[in-house]
Amino acid sequence: MAGQPTVLKRRRAPRVLFIGINYAPEPTGIAPYTAGMAQALAGRGWQVGVITTHPHYPWWKIQDGFGGWTRVEKQDRVDVTRLSHYVPRRHTMADRALSELTFGVRADFAHWQHPDAVVLVSPAMISSRMAAARAALSGIPTVVWVQDIYTLGARETGAVSRRAEAIAALERGLVRSADRVVVIHDRFRRVLREELSVTTPVDVVRNWSHVRTDDRGRDEVLRGELGWAADDIVVLHAGNIGAKQGLENVVHAAREADRRGSHVKFVLLGDGNQRPALEAMGGCARLQFLDPLPDGLFERALASADILLVNELPGLTEMAVPSKLTTYFATGLPVIAAVDSSSITHDEVCAAGAGPCVPAGDPGALVEAAERLAADPAAAHLFGESGRSFRDLHLDVEASVASFETTLKAAMASGRRAPVPALAASVSRGIGRIIHHGSIETAATHRPLAGGHRHP
Repeated sequence: MAGQPTVLKRRRAPRVLFIGINYAPEPTGIAPYTAGMAQALAGRGWQVGVITTHPHYPWWKIQDGFGGWTRVEKQDRVDVTRLSHYVPRRHTMADRALSELTFGVRADFAHWQHPDAVVLVSPAMISSRMAAARAALSGIPTVVWVQDIYTLGARETGAVSRRAEAIAALERGLVRSADRVVVIHDRFRRVLREELSVTTPVDVVRNWSHVRTDDRGRDEVLRGELGWAADDIVVLHAGNIGAKQGLENVVHAAREADRRGSHVKFVLLGDGNQRPALEAMGGCARLQFLDPLPDGLFERALASADILLVNELPGLTEMAVPSKLTTYFATGLPVIAAVDSSSITHDEVCAAGAGPCVPAGDPGALVEAAERLAADPAAAHLFGESGRSFRDLHLDVEASVASFETTLKAAMASGRRAPVPALAASVSRGIGRIIHHGSIETAATHRPLAGGHRHP
């Protein structure tokens, strides 16, 4: 009517829901990236929710100050719902599957608050598959964010063929159910296309460097507090101590350094399910285990090392891109990669020019590479600066967030939906097969050797 003020209806900001088993304040693995992306999108005006668990990784126990059936909190403008789930003490495939299954049930019965899109974070494939079924039933667009490829993990860590086939079927079904898929490396996209025959649109969004150590230098006082002598050549491995890291190689390298009277000292900073077994192998003067350090102290320790190390189980080529590299490249320190020459990690370190690569499972070569770097400070400096330049050019957080936002908008506009009955059937079949065929982690742990915050 004339003279009446016009009332404009404000359009609601789009709401995205992340569902993943790991989230901050977990210091290692994929948790920092899920949290970082959720917080960055909230900063760009999205309404953001997260359904996750209580912090438990890499310790495999709920951390002090957390717990309870359900906990709702606000973190950096993100609505975080934490759900109690089964935290396994053993690491068989059956236990891992049960852990994901309990989280999947809890997540499917949680209040999603009507999102415009759902992001399913994998690893946590079983729970993601279950959430995909609910999203399809509800007509909600989905994006599957692939940080590791289970199918390759099964193959490369020695899983039997029937178990690997079951994992591949479940993973193939998950990525095919999505409106779009995000992977963290071009080689992941090739694997999904060529080995899993995925036709869903796949976007590459690189993980970014989320630790800033540019203003930090070597801290001699801290080195002394950590037990590092002035003439020690500290080779530091930071992050998860699990099966796929193959850190028996580092224990053998420390023994070799001790035998040679070398000044190389290997430091394993972190925790994980393989740490007790490595400690049980017996220590020596050239090997040190350090518990995870809090933010601030962690960065100081990292910058105070001489060389940073990424080590992988022999035979790993495609299954993962170590998140520690994004942190390592920020330090300006040289990196040694003890990995297979055909691996993604080898290609990444070479592309960055961040340091030498030596064969996986060759402790002698690892010691020699560290000694050569220590003997040539100019070369070590060039490696470190090259890694930092690669970080600046390729691992920028703003570029990653902008690409992810584009993917979300494309998924919301696509309108593609997966058939719910097929989703539900494949979930039940896949879970049953995986539990029946046992443990990928056990297979990896017993495979003979040739010789993952802000934290990585």
